[in-house]
Amino acid sequence: MKFIHTADWHLGKLVQGVHMTEDQRLVLAQLIETIEQERPDALVIAGDLYDRAVPPTEAVRLLDDTLATIVLDMGVPVIAVAGNHDSPGRLDFGSRALKSNGLHIAGPIRREFEPVVLNDSAGEVHFHLVPYTDPSMVRHVLEDPYIKTHDDAMKAITGRIAEHMDPAARHVFVGHAFVTPRGEQEDNTSDSERPLAIGGAEHVSAQHFEPFHYTALGHLHKAHYVLNETIRYSGSPMKYSISEEHHQKGFLIVDLAEDGSAIVEKRLFAAKRDMRSVEGTIAEITAHDRSEDYVFVTLLDDTPVLYPMEKVRSVYPNAMHVQRKTFAKEASESTIGKRRKMDPMQLFNAFYEEVKGDAPSEETAELFGEVLQEFLHADSEREEVKS
Repeated sequence: MKFIHTADWHLGKLVQGVHMTEDQRLVLAQLIETIEQERPDALVIAGDLYDRAVPPTEAVRLLDDTLATIVLDMGVPVIAVAGNHDSPGRLDFGSRALKSNGLHIAGPIRREFEPVVLNDSAGEVHFHLVPYTDPSMVRHVLEDPYIKTHDDAMKAITGRIAEHMDPAARHVFVGHAFVTPRGEQEDNTSDSERPLAIGGAEHVSAQHFEPFHYTALGHLHKAHYVLNETIRYSGSPMKYSISEEHHQKGFLIVDLAEDGSAIVEKRLFAAKRDMRSVEGTIAEITAHDRSEDYVFVTLLDDTPVLYPMEKVRSVYPNAMHVQRKTFAKEASESTIGKRRKMDPMQLFNAFYEEVKGDAPSEETAELFGEVLQEFLHADSEREEVKS
């Protein structure tokens, strides 16, 4: 069976106040063209179809047009899950009626994990859809008081799925999580993704996916595999932050053989505009050839530059940010870089120690962690209410 694995479309995304919708329309048109050429058995979207719970009208129309073309006009089933940016209820609306047409979307988590079953000449392939869900919700739905972290939740979910797996079928897991080889803490691959939890509680062990022949993941924006080559992130289709400057954006074509082995091919998208950083004096930069790219500019002039953005945009009309590099900033760059990679709990500890001269007590750190976790959960609920 051949299917395409993609994720993290983030339709409706704003970068530095700039709408990405037209750029997204271009890459999705390339995806449709590939589907027409390859005629896959399914398209898998592993979460974050939208950038926020209540997306703008243009984003809703773009998703509707894209899915209608793929499912109705081309007859290719779409299998998708909600990500942490999506509204589960919004994506779930009308899902039962749409299944008969080949659109399978898992919004909220449910107690029963019924797979989407597709067939090819070698037999059945079961797609197990697990949307992003806060551990507290999984604890409630599964009635398991021992679920505290994202890793606990995934272990419980995959364990329940494995209990009912048909040994004669091939199995594909579709999910949205921060997966590392053994659940250890790692840096996110993009500054544009918000943390799912604090203090390392968002990380999930890749070992939970051993029962599956292929695991299609979303959430991390850089395409890569975890632990082994069958547990993969497709990455986002576009650069959504300058931290993604060196990512190669695309999608994965997965060919699942009769014995469950998978051959994976990466295809790249051709972006309408690149996103990259530019350094130089204002004289050097304004001497460049005109470019439509999204650029983040660092000026190396020793003296202040009047109206820098206006001058930069004479050659880079889509410039997103201009900053001046100073000696003081350069001296503290390593410290700033380290702090940008810290999660909220690590930042609190560093701030407390800097102000107080000593690390916070275990009780203080635990109290801050509880308050922050409540804030993150409340923020998620507010997004859901808006939808």
